[in-house]
Amino acid sequence: MSKRCVMITGSKGFVGQNITMTILNEHQDEFLLVDFVDPATGQAPDIRDALAVNRTILHRKPDFLIHLAAIAAPRSAQDDPSGAWAVNMMGTLNLAQAILQHSRHTRMIWSGSSEAYGNSFNVSTLPIIENVALEPLNTYGATKAAADIMLRQMTELGLNVIIFRPFNHSGPGQSTDYVIPTFASQIAKIEANLQEPVINVGNLEARRDFLNVKDVVKAYMLALVRPDMQPGKRYNISTSDPISIKHILDYFLSITNLDISVHVDKARFINSPILVATGDFSALRDACGWSPKITIEETLQSVLNYERDKYRLI
Repeated sequence: MSKRCVMITGSKGFVGQNITMTILNEHQDEFLLVDFVDPATGQAPDIRDALAVNRTILHRKPDFLIHLAAIAAPRSAQDDPSGAWAVNMMGTLNLAQAILQHSRHTRMIWSGSSEAYGNSFNVSTLPIIENVALEPLNTYGATKAAADIMLRQMTELGLNVIIFRPFNHSGPGQSTDYVIPTFASQIAKIEANLQEPVINVGNLEARRDFLNVKDVVKAYMLALVRPDMQPGKRYNISTSDPISIKHILDYFLSITNLDISVHVDKARFINSPILVATGDFSALRDACGWSPKITIEETLQSVLNYERDKYRLI
């Protein structure tokens, strides 16, 4: 049986690297990774450039396109809304249109976001299900909600797209723009005598679903092999078991031998209008048998070990 071709946008990012390694280490007999490269330039195209995206899709015509490229940090999107809309919305449109024009057999697997639900977390029964309204409260969530609606409409034109709405996920190598690695990095620096024994934090009261990136990657991989996952279907990737940011901090403090003080940093503090954000993953479980397997404690320990290794030799 010939291998099926998989193309990944954002392959150098946190999730993209994890998917790449999973395919190379576990699925080489099934899938062939092909580079997201414009044949006219030999470089990865800017997804805002419709012509470059068209050339890339026409040249490769992949069996699967896993679309991860995005302005992904909510604060970055808030700081540059024009850029966020151009990448997250129009870049996604360019890819979808290129598939419809040049490679209609391609299954597009799209990484949306739980941020698209926004205020629905405050007014709907929790854990939230996929058919509630998308009521985003920040720029990032709005770009993802708009692209989500657009892609579902494009299934009426023949686009084969699976829509995922992942909740918070982490693992070794994630940017310290996110809460788990920023806590772990500070603790590792303190242990290495590179920072005073004070950890700077923001809002500790918010409760969120936290997954391991490997569980998220597993959902994407299932979308490659499960023909019963129908175009336009949307799936939460979540735990249905939210935990507070304080719980994460307390766990980190419990597994270090040092006496570390906690300082609330106003620059880090975000008074979120959403106290609890959690998703029901039963649709994904029923479609392909997925459920989260890796505990939050395993995730936190692995991230801390990674950060410790970074600073151990300094």
